[in-house]
Amino acid sequence: MDILGTSLRVCVTDLDAAVGVYERLTGAEAMRFHHGGVSVAAVGCFFLMSGPEAQLSVLRKITATLAVEDVDDAVADLTAVGAQIIAGPLPTPIGRNVVARHPDGSVFEYVDRKAA
Repeated sequence: MDILGTSLRVCVTDLDAAVGVYERLTGAEAMRFHHGGVSVAAVGCFFLMSGPEAQLSVLRKITATLAVEDVDDAVADLTAVGAQIIAGPLPTPIGRNVVARHPDGSVFEYVDRKAA
């Protein structure tokens, strides 16, 4: 599996205020979408997330989001090294994702840009 990039996950209380800060810092324009009850803004290498605390507390457990060419290939590699698939693969507004717990206990989200 080739990891194409990494996005850092940042939970914020005021998404609109945070977007302005991160757009200025990265020089990138935010791409906004909703996933469940969470509002998300992708700005450069950051995923800014705002929403109900119950949902954010789950999202905080995921260390980072890793972009991959194909989630199915990632699942095969993750399974081969003994990772536990926690969720997915599932369609998202920007592709498909899977959440996996690595053998060391770290939790990562893997995403691709393929339509489900």
